[in-house]
Amino acid sequence: MENKGIISDFIENNFKHFNAAALVDASKAYVAHLKDGGKMMITLAGAMSTAELGKTLAEMIRQDKVQIITCTGANLEEDIFNLVAHSKYVRVPNYRDLSPQDEHDLYDKGMNRVTDTCIPEEEAFRVLEKKLLKVWTEAESKGERYFPHEYMYKILLSELKEDEYEIDPKNSWMLAAAKKNLPMIVPGWEDSTCGNLFAAAVIRNEISVKCLKVGIEYMTFLADWYRKNSAGKGIGFYQIGGGIAGDFPICVVPMMIQDLQWEETPFWAYFCQISDSTTSYGSYSGAVPNEKITWGKLDADTPKFIVESDATIVAPLMFAYILGY
Repeated sequence: MENKGIISDFIENNFKHFNAAALVDASKAYVAHLKDGGKMMITLAGAMSTAELGKTLAEMIRQDKVQIITCTGANLEEDIFNLVAHSKYVRVPNYRDLSPQDEHDLYDKGMNRVTDTCIPEEEAFRVLEKKLLKVWTEAESKGERYFPHEYMYKILLSELKEDEYEIDPKNSWMLAAAKKNLPMIVPGWEDSTCGNLFAAAVIRNEISVKCLKVGIEYMTFLADWYRKNSAGKGIGFYQIGGGIAGDFPICVVPMMIQDLQWEETPFWAYFCQISDSTTSYGSYSGAVPNEKITWGKLDADTPKFIVESDATIVAPLMFAYILGY
């Protein structure tokens, strides 16, 4: 590996077996895939934005180590919550010991808990809500329609000012993505805080659903993007967690091959999943890579890796390795 830094050197010298070895193998294969001209999709489930994955993911975006991102609505918004309200967050290191009354006390204070971290309702949700209502209503008045992430890009590039940042902006992966206009897929965005805010605005008759592009349009966009970018070495799939963030985009390949009969469509060219849940052949989200071959997602010789560990630990280490730190 070129330009190997102290973190990469430590990983190679100490991560020799089991999940540690899988981490190294998957990282090397990721680097090789990009070096050979391939592209990579990263998918984000869980609460990776609140875990501040932006500290490494933002640089991955800036250095073109990822060409498209699929994420949950929560990860889309929570990076921006952290950008504008970080100083108001409250960490709860003893979260395993909280009683129901302790949890209710946090609720009364407007503190929404994500494991050991509480997101402040007023300083995060309501601040972003005002800016979203502005861009939603402006689009509505012009008869324009955009994807959820495109509205977020508008806010980051035109509505948010630098004096509103509460973290170093270089650590916001959404800001890095907005500046590059990185392609993004956000399936099931309705299942998020901002999705709820949008629904509430519709119920109040402030906007209509017409200004929002929805899930099926994300899939048709992805199919077009995949066809235009899968030549040569192909597109890899780096999955953090399970659920819709992984299940939705990986299906674009069998859809094109089986449903559209575009048989020349190449399979995903690399696959790695980080998850601390036990894989099961009866679980769609947790199915091991070989099962994905039967669904027409991966080929028999596709490089495949599973790292069964906590993504908040593994992903920053892998990104550091890929970046040559």
